[in-house]
Amino acid sequence: MQYRRFGRTELAMPVFSCGGMRYQHKWQDTPWSEIPPAGQRNLEAIIDRALAVGINHIETARGYGTSEMQLGRILPQLPRENMIVQTKVSPDANPLEFRRTLEQSLGFLNLEMVDLLGIHGINTLELLQDTLRPGGCLDVVREFQRQGRIRFVGFSTHGPTDVICGAIASGQFDYVNLHWYYINQENWRAIAAAQAQDMGVFIISPSDKGGRLYEPPQKLVDLCAPLSPMVFNNLFCLSHPQVHTLSIGAKRPEDFDEHLKTLPLLAEAANLLPPIVARLEAEAVRCLGEEWYSTWDQGLPDPHQAPEAISVKTILWLRNLALAYDLVEYGKARYNLLDNGGHWFPGQRLNPDSPAFKTLAELIAQSPHRHRIPALLQEAAELLGGTTVQRLSQS
Repeated sequence: MQYRRFGRTELAMPVFSCGGMRYQHKWQDTPWSEIPPAGQRNLEAIIDRALAVGINHIETARGYGTSEMQLGRILPQLPRENMIVQTKVSPDANPLEFRRTLEQSLGFLNLEMVDLLGIHGINTLELLQDTLRPGGCLDVVREFQRQGRIRFVGFSTHGPTDVICGAIASGQFDYVNLHWYYINQENWRAIAAAQAQDMGVFIISPSDKGGRLYEPPQKLVDLCAPLSPMVFNNLFCLSHPQVHTLSIGAKRPEDFDEHLKTLPLLAEAANLLPPIVARLEAEAVRCLGEEWYSTWDQGLPDPHQAPEAISVKTILWLRNLALAYDLVEYGKARYNLLDNGGHWFPGQRLNPDSPAFKTLAELIAQSPHRHRIPALLQEAAELLGGTTVQRLSQS
């Protein structure tokens, strides 16, 4: 395993983290008596495998259902000095409710102290304010820090770059969990801001939100050769020293195996990446046209700026990925989350019967492609549309 200094925490962070989102029994709290023994054995095998290969950062959240409780049955039995344990708790307008949830979270983990506590889902300015205001959630966290129950505090986010940069600029956080990978590089400005604050940078879900790379389309496999799409994306992210760790949301112990193939290639990234990136860009230009590829997002609002409107920018981005790289199944999964993603994935699908459709012309008025966009949105709806889906935590 390779390790990187996790910003001002000074923790030696493995370049891969063991995320706790996919090995739990249920997304809802469940009595221990209802946890299947086979499921718990699988979780224990995942943690054992992670530690055996040097992945000593174990990451979970109160919002991950039974994950904390199941981990709490094994963590006290493991060498504590060899682990970095992180959990996350969502902010709340009521700091007493946040305190209650934080106590519950630490109780489930069955540890005297966690190394990292993330404020989970600072996706809007309102949630940032709930966290930072006097008497808010962060004041509760500081109390727990003084008691020695939390070492460092950060935040996770699915929000727009401006909100992320605002949270970073507050100077109150030691690290950030955010999305950034080859197919979505919008948050680079936030990563640069985090580096300026000497914060740790943790990349959320690079293999799932980064394109469902555990089941890539053949076209993407061919474009990324001689690397697998998963290894290419890992190498792309980790070739930037500002990035410290990538989350692996393992469901089985063997889910680490493909990721580990990245490690011996890190020293060769400068030679391996440019030809693959050139092929990916050339194919996107061929499929989409050079002018569209270079200017498609100009003049379009960020989805968080108009959460009740049609999510034009997101839909066109998903169309681009589907046409250029055959990421159709990924596009379907994301497209059909619209209408139901809340502040985690805001915006509406294209629905001419929706009130949001009446604002479409206004949304795209500043785009140089405004005359083409309605037809392209319809094309995307036909390619990607289906039954509305829920976020995993709602299932």
